[in-house]
Amino acid sequence: MKKTMPRFFQALLLLSLLAAGTPLQAGAFLPLANNPLPEMLKKVVPGVVNISTRTRIRYEENPLLRDPFFRRFFDIPPNMPMEREGQSLGSGVIIDAAKGYIITNNHVIDKADKITVTLQDGRNLEAKLVGSDPGTDVALIQIPGGNLVELPKGNSDGLQVGDFVVAIGSPFGLGQTVTSGIVSALGRSSLGIEGYEDFIQTDASINPGNSGGALVNLQGELIGINTAIVGPSGGNVGIGFAIPINMANQVVNQIIQFGKIQRGQLGIQIQNLTPDLASAFGIKQQHGAVIAGIVPGSPAENAGLQRGDVVIAVNGQAVDSATKLHNHIALMQVGDMVTLNILREGGELTVKARIAKPVPVKQPRPY
Repeated sequence: MKKTMPRFFQALLLLSLLAAGTPLQAGAFLPLANNPLPEMLKKVVPGVVNISTRTRIRYEENPLLRDPFFRRFFDIPPNMPMEREGQSLGSGVIIDAAKGYIITNNHVIDKADKITVTLQDGRNLEAKLVGSDPGTDVALIQIPGGNLVELPKGNSDGLQVGDFVVAIGSPFGLGQTVTSGIVSALGRSSLGIEGYEDFIQTDASINPGNSGGALVNLQGELIGINTAIVGPSGGNVGIGFAIPINMANQVVNQIIQFGKIQRGQLGIQIQNLTPDLASAFGIKQQHGAVIAGIVPGSPAENAGLQRGDVVIAVNGQAVDSATKLHNHIALMQVGDMVTLNILREGGELTVKARIAKPVPVKQPRPY
């Protein structure tokens, strides 16, 4: 039975591919006959680390604790500590072996007084925080470089639903654990998890402690940073989310250059293009971002953008929602030039504007 099962599944897969008209090449079933994952993981796993933190948490001091009678009545020691030590566990990914840069989630190291990195070979190294961005939940820490393994970066913009992926991290503090699955969806947003959301959704098992770990493709390239799960019990139910590496790269590059994120502003208020709005504008376009307002004196006003313009692309990338445009602008630096393709009165225009420093405005907040 053990010998015939793999061939049985190979036959089923072959029939399904032929039925779908999928062209087959020599060695198409190599992953089943000679699993390539172990060799790939030997190269990748050493680049994923365990992160533990210690944080001093001060108790909220009640005024009664300063009352000598109250303390004496309840037998409260005079030297009772007013703070406790908190601990957390997570994962991280080495992205620069020479400089010792490790990318992780902001919530893994947030407010930590001490960050310890444990490598696959058992070394424990103290890390320093280079910078973090709560809005995207990305943080960059650093350990002494040398004798480290870094993960090559892939292109998360090239992902497709159905691509096979592998998640690597340290769930529940168990140590490095590998799970596999597929890309279940792309561009997940409006989940209320982070301020800037464009998640890769995967059914690869992700659990507490996986945060900050690697999501890689079958070539061993880093394509996402695992960050969150959806589950009624706090455990994995097959719905996990990862920050696309292209998005994380933009954040990391700014942290390395400036030590923080320098978000700029275009000066527009936007909403999703709906079928009703598309009908009202008399356009066939069904996806995009509608400019609902312009901030006076902003780059948007100076560039000639108007209310009712429909943004369909930004810097050559298609815009299918207001969230997509919001995230793209938010990750640009002050002084960067942005190119927008817009629809106005039935025609398509190209507008260029330079991102400027944010200006205080009334809600809703512009992007």
